[in-house]
Amino acid sequence: MNLKTILRKKSFPLSDQNSTLASYSESSDQNPSSMKRVLSVRDLTFFGIAAIIGAGSFSSLGGAVFSGGPGVVFLFILTGIACAFTAYCYAEFASRIPIAGSAYTYAYASFGELFAWIIGWALIMEYSIGNIYVAFSWSDYATSLMHTLNINIPDYLTCSYLEAKKAFENGASNKELLSAWQTAPLLGNFKLIFDLPAVLINILITTLVYIGTKESRNFSNAMVLLKLIIVGLVICVGGYLIFSKGLMYNWTPVNQEGLKSFMPNGFGGVMLAVSGVFFAYIGFDAVSVLAEESKNPQRDLPRGMIYSLILCTVIYILLTLVLTGAVNYTHFDGVGDPLAFIFEPQNLNIGWMQLLVAVCAIIAMTSVLLVFQMGQPRIWMSMSRDGLMPKKFQTIHPKFKTPSYATVITGFVVGIPIFFTDKTFVLDFTSIATLFAFVLVCGGVLLLPRRPKAKGRFSMPYINGKYIFPMIILSTLSGFYFINPSYFTEITSFDFTKNADYINLKASFMDLATPKISHILFWIICMTLSVLAFIKNYSLIPLLGVATCLYLLTGMSKSNWAWFMAWLAIGLIIYFIYGYKNSVLAKKPA
Repeated sequence: MNLKTILRKKSFPLSDQNSTLASYSESSDQNPSSMKRVLSVRDLTFFGIAAIIGAGSFSSLGGAVFSGGPGVVFLFILTGIACAFTAYCYAEFASRIPIAGSAYTYAYASFGELFAWIIGWALIMEYSIGNIYVAFSWSDYATSLMHTLNINIPDYLTCSYLEAKKAFENGASNKELLSAWQTAPLLGNFKLIFDLPAVLINILITTLVYIGTKESRNFSNAMVLLKLIIVGLVICVGGYLIFSKGLMYNWTPVNQEGLKSFMPNGFGGVMLAVSGVFFAYIGFDAVSVLAEESKNPQRDLPRGMIYSLILCTVIYILLTLVLTGAVNYTHFDGVGDPLAFIFEPQNLNIGWMQLLVAVCAIIAMTSVLLVFQMGQPRIWMSMSRDGLMPKKFQTIHPKFKTPSYATVITGFVVGIPIFFTDKTFVLDFTSIATLFAFVLVCGGVLLLPRRPKAKGRFSMPYINGKYIFPMIILSTLSGFYFINPSYFTEITSFDFTKNADYINLKASFMDLATPKISHILFWIICMTLSVLAFIKNYSLIPLLGVATCLYLLTGMSKSNWAWFMAWLAIGLIIYFIYGYKNSVLAKKPA
């Protein structure tokens, strides 16, 4: 084993060749292992919207608003910009390599096998583990709606075991969680507590994805249309009431110094919301895994990703302004249904909107579950084709033309952890893995050779970053120095003896040092990229994609990094035990 073998790259026929699309578009009659090409640019755009507008807007948005206040809108803009640069990079890869696999396939072509495996392993956290959070959120809204309709499920069947245990041990005020812990039946010495609605929706979605892409497409498109109508209604009704009732003062709440501020907790508070905000965006890249089911992937995949991203960014900005205008941001602490919350009696007091939003949330998150549950099997299928996963994962159902075995395994991977994990853990775990994948995708585009533009195919605009990128980095450094002169002193100082949290043992050394180390590494990498851009004339868009995604990673905590590194370590062990030896490239003559 040596560095050359673990970084071996897989060559793909690029779309510069006229025969590329034809070679990947064989009909199911000609090739029984191929999948049906039924998705248009509209379908792909709708799939992107279905994945992006979901748990992020209907659940995690509440926690983000509580952390950052109205100023969290800047984080949505920053994240939207980062995702826009990343979307261009995904689109460039998707137009050159029109096959399933998402970032995994792209990393294989640019960085080599080891990085491809790491990305594929990280994407399990984005799609499968991310779906656990969505299933929990779906259950919250579904249970609330059933209570409204006088359909009651025992509390111990509507939450996770860990949530109930933490609530009991910490003396929380949540009556449902406390009731779940106190009334749960015993199985030996173990309290039988699990989220039954989350389990059931996972089974339903897995079945639907197993049946076929066309059926999933029709179901998803119908839900997206209804979802957009309801979200538009929330924005219009909420916005009207904010101005008619004179609630605009909520956009400048009083901070700890007694001053009115759009960012009451400062930019540091805004950055604490990274996990919640970024989770809202992770679905846009799910479009790229549908390449082999797209009618014209070189043209339609890039458009689908970019159209859905632009539309959803605007929606999230408007939703954030409506939420923080309707209710003071401090009231969103622990709120899991923020869009319904603003219409409760103590707030805007519109009962019919509260009920309507609850119904819409169930629809929205069902569509997110559907898209993510479609994405994971196709990544495993691609990894299986390359020999990194057992051959069984590339099995295509003879009738439904879907990756049947991988779909069933995905259902188990999502369903089983529902019994022993909770939302907070899953949210942080998912966001850091996705950002890591985005960094590698943007970096991979820097390594691709330039190609001439071709009619009907996407081509990322080339803007020479030789001078522009270094100037941007230097300007940003100067801006930090003049706006916040103590910034560089703060990130380079590791003396916490005067820090209150450290003295009171509320935070360990690494808890306080991790953000500082992240910022230092960020600037070192950016300056290194500036030098490389000057020497090699790198394209500006992927450079900005790497930089913005890296900056979002600086908002991750020590625990985020610890769990992520542990997950990667497990993945590397599996790769060297199985993938390295069984790789298709390992069997090719040198």
